[in-house]
Amino acid sequence: MKKLLTALIVLTVIAAITANAAKDKLPRFTNAQFYDAKGNFLPEKAKDAYFTLMKFHGYPVFPGLREKMAVTDFGAGRFLECGLGCMMFHNNEKDRYMLMDLFLLPKQMLPEHWHVATDKNPTKLEGWLVRHGMSHIVGEGEPNLSRDVVIPKCHANGTVTVKHEVLASPGDFVPLNRADAHHWQYGGPEGAIITEAANVHDDSGVRLLDKKMNDAYHGKK
Repeated sequence: MKKLLTALIVLTVIAAITANAAKDKLPRFTNAQFYDAKGNFLPEKAKDAYFTLMKFHGYPVFPGLREKMAVTDFGAGRFLECGLGCMMFHNNEKDRYMLMDLFLLPKQMLPEHWHVATDKNPTKLEGWLVRHGMSHIVGEGEPNLSRDVVIPKCHANGTVTVKHEVLASPGDFVPLNRADAHHWQYGGPEGAIITEAANVHDDSGVRLLDKKMNDAYHGKK
């Protein structure tokens, strides 16, 4: 009887550990769930995924966040591989400062891009503070890309022009080395939630390496 009781206790403990482990994992997303039957991107489904990411990491969800949040697949049709969610808290073009949060799902790439000056604003200079998860922040410098980073084929046929990464964890701040430098990011195994600080953001000054993505970003057909 004593042995049976001990065995039951052990099984109960194992079941509890297994249940907690399952709860501590992000669900596996599929690219198809973010598109309708005609291949149209579904922004609300993308937001659902990012809200799952927020819940997993304990990110505070405040009223109005969902409505103010922007999501994109950059016209690539492969949201899980190339995509982004962002929440712009403030973008002051008069005094030139901004703050926003970026959201990346596991192994999701924020495509390679750079910034140029516009008629209204100077070239954007930015830096990133990782809040949750992990991000491969990539820019200019000696190539040292981790094997964990796999450039998706939908991004410039699987190519990039800069390959120096800083693997950033919560509390790490990584500044861009110069205003017009090429850069991109790649979400870690549990995705990433990142706060971006910069002088100012101007959509018309964004340039993406992938021509198709660049045209989609700027509304060109």
